[in-house]
Amino acid sequence: MDPIRNPYAPGAGQRPPELAGRDEQLAQFDVVLERVSRGRPERSMVLTGLRGVGKTVLLNALRSAAVRKRWGTGKLEARPDQGLRRPLSSALHQAIRELGHPQQDDVDHVLGVLKAFAQREAGPAAKLAEKWNPGIDVVARKGRADSGDIEIDLVELFTDIGGLAADVGKGIAVFIDEMQDLGPDDISALCAACHEISQSGLPVIVVGAGLPHLPAVLSASKSYSERLFRYQRIDRLSRDAADAALSRPADDEDAAYTDEALEAMYAATGGYPYFIQAYGKEVWDLAPRSPITADDVKVAAPAAEAELAVGFFGSRYERATPGEREYLRAMADVAVDMAATGQGRIDDIGSVATADVAIQLGKKPQSLSPARDALLKKGLIYSAERGLIAFTVPHFGRYLLDHA
Repeated sequence: MDPIRNPYAPGAGQRPPELAGRDEQLAQFDVVLERVSRGRPERSMVLTGLRGVGKTVLLNALRSAAVRKRWGTGKLEARPDQGLRRPLSSALHQAIRELGHPQQDDVDHVLGVLKAFAQREAGPAAKLAEKWNPGIDVVARKGRADSGDIEIDLVELFTDIGGLAADVGKGIAVFIDEMQDLGPDDISALCAACHEISQSGLPVIVVGAGLPHLPAVLSASKSYSERLFRYQRIDRLSRDAADAALSRPADDEDAAYTDEALEAMYAATGGYPYFIQAYGKEVWDLAPRSPITADDVKVAAPAAEAELAVGFFGSRYERATPGEREYLRAMADVAVDMAATGQGRIDDIGSVATADVAIQLGKKPQSLSPARDALLKKGLIYSAERGLIAFTVPHFGRYLLDHA
């Protein structure tokens, strides 16, 4: 097959040629945009799922939908070592520019508030050289969104920006990737601001994406967060959607798969979008001709697994220390033992009990807390329920057993 015409795109956050299986989320978001634009009450959205299921791709697709509605949009990626003020200010600056508000004085006023909000991170006594300049060429508006309390400031900032959007009958949408990495104060402030905005009916929404434990993070911050956001769990694709993700791009390039090949691809990828793209790319490059057969999938499987081992699994495994890797391997061993014996709790995300991991390693649970906490912070595992942990990456246990 011609590698130049290879349609598959196994990149981090890179949109695949066919965004299959996400029609429900896209349609629902269109309703949200329309309702908010008309001043009707609506909740912000949160997408959750394992790594490799296409959360970032879907987040970008939702942003594109908002842009088509002529909304102001901005996007940021949360990081554990960074506060919310600076990245959010950059995202909102872009959103304000996209609005196209006709009254420049009104725009300058809100930009001045945004600049004050951004520069407050350095502290009121900071020298000019120490203050971050967000590229806003107006004077900072003192006394608004610059109290130093991120919750108060964010509520005031969202209120002013929402008023600007309401003037032109549009909305503002802020898209936050890796939302679980926001600090506790920033999470609390974001929830409070969304709560205030929803009560006032201003056209501002937040669309977040994160790991499966993100709802628990939000709930721990504000008890009302369960009613504040519309939660969407993004999971692996159904067989029909996975077939479409492979077949439709191939059809555009005058190629096809046999039914047996599609069945083999689903068995190999488990329906996970990133794996589908990785396998699709390798199978295309190695298949001699169309239609692609199950034998072609079998031949390409080692190359696809090798690519995943380096680019998807290996890069994450290398971030762990030797002690943390031992903990990860013990998790994989416990899961295998549970599946083999039928003992213990087995759920659809492969959770294992921390107590069982300690038994596997022959150590006291308390002694393993540092390794577990470090893996949680690095985003390699997560805990959606007390006493249980799971990998954030699908098939990571299988990789550990085969390679590590």
